[in-house]
Amino acid sequence: MRKIIYTLALAVTIWSCKTGTTGASKNNVAVNINLVDVKDDKVLVTVTAPEIKTDEIIYSIPKTVPGTYSTDNYGKYSDDFKAFDAKGNTLTVKRLDDNSWSISDAKKLKTVTYLVGDTFDTEKGTGFGNDDVFSPAGTNINAGVNFLVNTHGFVGYFKDKLDIPYKVTVTHPETLWGATSMTDEDASNTSDVFTTPRYAVLVENPIMYSKPDYTTFNVNGMDILIAVYSPTGKFTAESITPEMKTMMTAQKNFLGKVNATKKYTVLVYLSSMAKDDAHGFGALEHPTVTTVVLPESMPKEKLVETMKDVVSHEFFHIVTPLTIHSKEIQYFDYNAPKMSEHLWMYEGVTEYFANLFQINQGLIDEAEFYTRIADKIEHAKGLDDTMSFTVMSKNVLEQPYKDQYLNVYEKGALIGMCIDIIIREKSNGERGILDLMQKLSNEYGVEKPFNDEELFDKITKLTYPEVGEFIKKYVAGTTPIPYDEYLAKVGVSKASEKKPGSIFIKGQVPYIGVDPKTKEISVRPDVELNVFFTNLNLKPGDIILSINSKPYSLDNIYDLIGESENWKENDLITVQVKRAGVEQTIKGTVKFPYEEAETFKATDPSKEKLKNAWLKG
Repeated sequence: MRKIIYTLALAVTIWSCKTGTTGASKNNVAVNINLVDVKDDKVLVTVTAPEIKTDEIIYSIPKTVPGTYSTDNYGKYSDDFKAFDAKGNTLTVKRLDDNSWSISDAKKLKTVTYLVGDTFDTEKGTGFGNDDVFSPAGTNINAGVNFLVNTHGFVGYFKDKLDIPYKVTVTHPETLWGATSMTDEDASNTSDVFTTPRYAVLVENPIMYSKPDYTTFNVNGMDILIAVYSPTGKFTAESITPEMKTMMTAQKNFLGKVNATKKYTVLVYLSSMAKDDAHGFGALEHPTVTTVVLPESMPKEKLVETMKDVVSHEFFHIVTPLTIHSKEIQYFDYNAPKMSEHLWMYEGVTEYFANLFQINQGLIDEAEFYTRIADKIEHAKGLDDTMSFTVMSKNVLEQPYKDQYLNVYEKGALIGMCIDIIIREKSNGERGILDLMQKLSNEYGVEKPFNDEELFDKITKLTYPEVGEFIKKYVAGTTPIPYDEYLAKVGVSKASEKKPGSIFIKGQVPYIGVDPKTKEISVRPDVELNVFFTNLNLKPGDIILSINSKPYSLDNIYDLIGESENWKENDLITVQVKRAGVEQTIKGTVKFPYEEAETFKATDPSKEKLKNAWLKG
């Protein structure tokens, strides 16, 4: 999973199923998801049960799914749960909690039905610091327009029946097409049929239904599908495919023999940012799919740059945890999850690869790579640098560990960097952390998990004692990592640079505010304004009506933030404001607030060979 923050902190019933239920044998679960007869923004799901040999059976929808590291209670979005015997008589049902229902006289059970509402309608913010479902793991029901079918939000499982086949039929409007890595076994234009060998495989295969907008291409033997939903049509799959193809080609080249995936799908949902639309931006990985949710208001340059970062992160999850993982992940309990100690590897090493491959394959230069490392060090300082990463991982669903989750992208990636440098140094540049992941993949693999407590010893055996010492002291332990010492091993030391800051926000402090009643955007009177405002002679209390002839208000403030990221120094700009009740037009140029920032640079020529092996090997 890769979460990103794209926000500005501001002070402010008749149901029918046209096709009926699909046939189920005694040893499979048959499901029908009806996307045609949507009423009150809810979808009817009908499940035909396998043979039940107990007097009572529990049907559950997941509380948590792999890759999210959060408690989301997907079952609370479902209601009107009913159970029927073969003659259509109702059976007694008792709701046990948000996610589970107990069915009596279960030996007679033929079908269950329930209504599913979507999670996008309930989102209040960014997905951070609240109980929102992370949008790429959520569901969308927009009748006749778009359905984001993360299958764990629509389909549940019968207790002790996780390992039997699922046959899922989705009836949908003829105008909508389902993008997925699964194979549709039905030739109909209004019905899709998918089969999976067990529930876990179904959960890992989301489907996005929308007006067909997709591209396909092949990279080194891997078929790739890019599907896009853009509410206004601002972006198309074709418009972002060149950048995606360049990136995914580079990823395949970087991984080499580590990856042999034959098919991969990228589902891109672009949010309108309306109240009932997605607000939690980022992506969620699956073995052959990445689900991405971003705001449609982003400028093209920013969108493809963000896609490059989040999609590459999710793609590298093919290595871990999708190939290399513990028993907690292999035998995942969707409603009483036990978490693994090794988020430093699942998310941290993955995030490290998502940055390393870009310098390795020439997509970014050394200066940019060092800036990213410096940013991660700075961000990690803002979190608990003395908290054991293994303890945090094991308890990530609970406080105070839950609040430290974002450190998996910061310190987690830096842990991967330090291990990489140690291996490079000890092997005279011949091997790095990718070699370690290849060996772990050979040792374990998709169907052979490791024991949590054994991983560190295995890594030490496959590498060097120094790696074992590092992970015990800095990953399991509580000692902050001396990053300077490890970067010095490859001839890199601290430096400083001036870089443009954000125009409308510094840290968590915005320079503008909104009036929720009038929706007007105004220059805040209680903060010291940066050079953008002073250069244009904008005054505290000025109400910003439009910029470059485009009106702005609370309704499209995210457009303003996104478009400002595409401005260049000295661009001509026209701002219409209302000052003391009088409208006036201000013309001038864009000036960015430059800030002194810490970075790194190569300073030791004697380590040039080792540094090149680290970045380019």
